[in-house]
Amino acid sequence: MRTILILTAVMVCMAVPSAAQERKQTMETPFYSFTMKSLEGRDVPLSTYKGKVVMVVNTASFCGYTPQYKDLEAIYKQYKEKGFVILGFPANDFGKQEPGKDEDIAAFCERNYGVTFPMFSKISVKGKGIHPLYEYLTTQTQFKEEIGWNFTKFVVDKNGAVVAKFESKVKPTDKEVLAAVEKLLAQ
Repeated sequence: MRTILILTAVMVCMAVPSAAQERKQTMETPFYSFTMKSLEGRDVPLSTYKGKVVMVVNTASFCGYTPQYKDLEAIYKQYKEKGFVILGFPANDFGKQEPGKDEDIAAFCERNYGVTFPMFSKISVKGKGIHPLYEYLTTQTQFKEEIGWNFTKFVVDKNGAVVAKFESKVKPTDKEVLAAVEKLLAQ
């Protein structure tokens, strides 16, 4: 009987996560739980980018801020070997400035700006049809507000925590943006 009780206690202990495991699970960021569709139609788990500094940007092809693609590409090339990546998410939520299909967006980005950083399938970044990634970014992080316009930039640290947000008017090459990226890369 005593053996059965001991075995039962051991089995219960094995089934219940340790306090350390529970802390790890609750500290794990939801950012890495999303899987997104690339412009080419491939599923890309955001966990692919664990250990990197990530900039998440909602983009549009026909916006006054569209020339920021050039600056985004420049900082991507400057820092990618150090562990930095930019993830572009086209959205048609503001003034219908991203009307094209994924193929059109890919061609536009390559032809006009030579974009080589990962670009994803068009999604909604606000409103009723908001994609779960952007719902997370705008309701479950310290930046609890709806996206204001195209080319809003979120910066995610190497552990998946969303640590900075820069509005559309702030260029990717702005000294404040670069300082944030460099600080995170140095950690």
